[in-house]
Amino acid sequence: MFKSLMVLGACALGMAAAAQGETLRFATDASYPPFSQQGPDGKMKGFDPDIAQALCAAMKVTCEVVPQDFDGIIPALQARKFDAIIASMNITEERKKVVSFSDKYYNMPSRLVAKQGSQINDAWFKGKKIGVLRSSIQEKYARDNWVKLGAKLVSYAKAPESFLDLKAGRVDASFVDAAVGESDFIKTPAGKGYAFAGPEYNEVKYFGEGAAVAVRKSDAALLARINKALKQIRADGSYDKIQKKYFSFDIYGK
Repeated sequence: MFKSLMVLGACALGMAAAAQGETLRFATDASYPPFSQQGPDGKMKGFDPDIAQALCAAMKVTCEVVPQDFDGIIPALQARKFDAIIASMNITEERKKVVSFSDKYYNMPSRLVAKQGSQINDAWFKGKKIGVLRSSIQEKYARDNWVKLGAKLVSYAKAPESFLDLKAGRVDASFVDAAVGESDFIKTPAGKGYAFAGPEYNEVKYFGEGAAVAVRKSDAALLARINKALKQIRADGSYDKIQKKYFSFDIYGK
């Protein structure tokens, strides 16, 4: 009996040590401020990496956040280069075919950013160049709805590049997540004279049910742990503290 207790005790200690030694690797977009960007020291910073760190703290595991261009992020996940994606990735039916999503961790509409006073209607799109992030939901929406109206899409590997071209007059508008458009351009000195134009775009068919963490379909146990951690950081104030660090409004949404 004593020997059995010793074995059970050793197993328990071993499991605890394994949990303490576990590292989860999250990938995020290398350039999508204020949600994520790579600092001069090579480390990832922003809302998404901070949420990843909070989730890891709730799960009591070590966190590693690595950069990955958005257009290759799902193939890299499938290739097991990391464990999960936290890159402002919206839950869509198309993506659900290849990855599993957690509960949402925020939900924001998409908006066009253009010169102040731009009046957006169907006729406006003819001959206009619109910047979009490559492989994004904004690119798909614009391709399906605005190209037939005469718009030309200019796709970028990094969202801030579209703002540079907007300022330089090489595109007529940028189509982005509203929080990105406001924080990374409109409210900066470079964004003087520019504003949101037209309506909010949040059609579920294209823009899904909010942004979530993505994992491989085979990782159901990890997904359950992430969902539990999301509930915890929402309840204990960790999420709200991070949100207020980057935004003056509630990003979680409905």
